[in-house]
Amino acid sequence: MSEDSGQSPEPPAGPAIGVDEWVARSAERVQGRSGPVGSAARAFARVPHWALFVIGVVVAFLVPTITSNDYVLRVGVVTLIYALLALGLNVSVGLAGLLDLGYVAYYGVGAYGYAMLSSSQFGVHWPTWASLPLVLLIALLVGAFLALPSRRLVGDYLAIVTLFFGEIFYTVATQGYHVPVFTIHGTHNFTGGPNGIANVDPFRLFGHQLTSNRAYFYFALVCVVVVFALLHFANQSRTGRAWRALRDDPLAAEVMSMPVARLKVLALSVGACIGALAGTINAASIQGAFPDDYGTPVLITIYAVVILGGAASLTGAVAGAIVLNVLLEVLRTPDHARWILYVAVLVALVAKLRPLNRLVTVLAGTAIFGVVLHLIVGAVWPRGTQGLIPTGSDSFGHGGWLGWGLRHWLVLPANTYASGQNTVFNYLFVLLIGLVLVLTLLKGWQRVALLIPTIWLASLVWETVLAEQGTGPTRFLLLGAILVVLMASRPQGLFGTHRVEIV
Repeated sequence: MSEDSGQSPEPPAGPAIGVDEWVARSAERVQGRSGPVGSAARAFARVPHWALFVIGVVVAFLVPTITSNDYVLRVGVVTLIYALLALGLNVSVGLAGLLDLGYVAYYGVGAYGYAMLSSSQFGVHWPTWASLPLVLLIALLVGAFLALPSRRLVGDYLAIVTLFFGEIFYTVATQGYHVPVFTIHGTHNFTGGPNGIANVDPFRLFGHQLTSNRAYFYFALVCVVVVFALLHFANQSRTGRAWRALRDDPLAAEVMSMPVARLKVLALSVGACIGALAGTINAASIQGAFPDDYGTPVLITIYAVVILGGAASLTGAVAGAIVLNVLLEVLRTPDHARWILYVAVLVALVAKLRPLNRLVTVLAGTAIFGVVLHLIVGAVWPRGTQGLIPTGSDSFGHGGWLGWGLRHWLVLPANTYASGQNTVFNYLFVLLIGLVLVLTLLKGWQRVALLIPTIWLASLVWETVLAEQGTGPTRFLLLGAILVVLMASRPQGLFGTHRVEIV
């Protein structure tokens, strides 16, 4: 168009200079979705974030009014504690990009700090309004102290330093019952050792003592709401933008005159303070501080929450805590875990097997394979198909219609769960691991063919070896498998966003 026409030229059709094309066209992909899923996604995107936040808070506050089951309320308290821990870890890992593997130590500092100030361990019973701020201040200083020697470290080097800090804390907590001191007694018990510190005072606020799970649910929920709101505003501030710049490219952030060392110290300190707050709630609610509650398995669980929800997403941190902790509790019961396992396998097959004829082949082939093998074994060895399935940690039965189908699809010998009869199934477990490894090396129809016996063998191993251990390692094994499937289909997590890197 000529300049004499008096009209401005049309903007270019492609993305603007400096804008990645994948990012620029993300809105077009969302708008282009058809059907109910696309309509629901567009309607959800139009809802203001503050409205979703208010709705979520109101629903959470109604939970104690819906149920009076103390077990459910305790699960809710633990879930909110994990939400706090995930929010704190998201500051250092999600926003600032600092791989802090000693984060669980701050959780323990909060618990043990409150236990020492408000228990009979030293005969000190400070009120909550005095001990709680002091513990948070101590955690803030501990986080800053740890960040000082780490301010020039990045990546794996920072992870190693912080990991050693976490292990040092656990060692001190377990061995702190005979600390040498300059007294006539020679040693003193500071942490209670492996037994921890018991009889910790519950919170007392505004003249009311919190003694029930319902009370701690509301207190933890208020803490989550306040921390969530504060981190949201911090993320929108100059500090939040600087943290994200530090996460994306530390060198570029330093070249742009950003105080990189100060930003690291601030991120680790804020995360430590939030982690300590969760620790005080945990110690007060269970009235004790015990070292095994602050070890490496807990750290792995917290990281799983952040990864599941999506790094750098505050909503994802809370959602990840809800999904993971509730899922872990559900997996304690074999019947519930069984449904989750087979539904997860089915969803993974539907999501990954393309084209459709491969999906149909695997599902039909797996069903026929099991039924035929069951008939053959039953004809040759009748007792080889007379076993039951686990319905509890130490109970076995027919398991309803799903159990009937499994007993006529798998090969479950009589007395499968008798003492000394599960050696062969342990060998099958090893064989299953081998088949999974082989699957990673095959492609095309070879993989599809091997997938059929692999799925059947996985079901047999689950019913004979893993289902009984639902309260132990099995639920974590199944949870890990679910996380692997989720990460394969959605690497950014539930609420995370794709990061586009220029290399």
